[in-house]
Amino acid sequence: MNNIMIVGIDLAKSVFQVCGLNQARKVMFNRGVSRAKLLTLLRTYPGALIAMEACGSAHHWARTLASMGYEVRLIPAQHVKAFCRGNKSDVHDALAIAESVFRPDIHEVAVKSLEQQDIQTLLRIRTRHKDSRKNTVNQIRGLLSEYGLVMPKTIVQFDRHLPVILEDGDNGLTPIARIAISELYEQHQEVSRKIVKADQQLKQLAQGHEIAKQLMCIRGIGPITSLALFASVGTAQQFRNARQFAAWLGLVPKQHGTGGQMKLGSISKRGNCYLRLLLIHGARTVMNWMKDKRDVFSVWAKALVERRGKHKAIVAVANKTARMVWVVLQKGVEALPQPHLSAAM
Repeated sequence: MNNIMIVGIDLAKSVFQVCGLNQARKVMFNRGVSRAKLLTLLRTYPGALIAMEACGSAHHWARTLASMGYEVRLIPAQHVKAFCRGNKSDVHDALAIAESVFRPDIHEVAVKSLEQQDIQTLLRIRTRHKDSRKNTVNQIRGLLSEYGLVMPKTIVQFDRHLPVILEDGDNGLTPIARIAISELYEQHQEVSRKIVKADQQLKQLAQGHEIAKQLMCIRGIGPITSLALFASVGTAQQFRNARQFAAWLGLVPKQHGTGGQMKLGSISKRGNCYLRLLLIHGARTVMNWMKDKRDVFSVWAKALVERRGKHKAIVAVANKTARMVWVVLQKGVEALPQPHLSAAM
């Protein structure tokens, strides 16, 4: 049993499926192990390579096993699926995870540090608050429309007009509806305060973070985007070049080739959708602020707008920003300070 070379683990809450392969890639065992006994089992194979699917709790287990001296690899779920045979089961999943390690071109997921995990936790809580506020605002808008009251679009206008509507006794809003909507508005205000608090916390964190400060020197990148980039990719050592990083973010065209002919389509939208959203919002801010600028970057971007249109130019700027980010993260090159963009996230 000590000749086990690969151990594939299908993670779960209580019972983990563990598959061991020897040097001949033959399955030596594939059985369920309770959470309490997992580390005890793995200690009997000190030289094994541990493979896991990049899913919930994977980074925790990867950090734990790495501290014990194991080499750990996190495999993206879409690559594991290609090795699954037969019907869906934990046994087949654990075997697929173990076999996927032998593929040399598998792009592994970098293990997150506790610092990255903390930042990602704060960002996800902030995102949940924003989604909750959006849902509440949309419900209030919909309810008011049933009484013939139409609200402006933006959050700022919403906060300005709703108190006036609730105080106006002659607008056709019934007492029951007025009380119910007032309660929803209180929820909206509470969540808004939490969002402001989260933004302040993230901004303070970014100002004291060395990598985030370097990233914020790139135009279109603010505290939230810089922290999100660090939390997701760390120092970007898992990417060979800047184009691979941009492709991972889904900011490159789709490719369709047959018969020696290659066609390019819209962006692929693969990878981390949250990072792509932030970079595109940042690029949109850059485009809005460069009207009177004459530097090389602005001249290039404005020429691209005239040639390809504003929306494609925004994606192109986001792509170029992503490549700058890769240089700063991986090579440790400090970006030159850029003009401040107040709307950059």
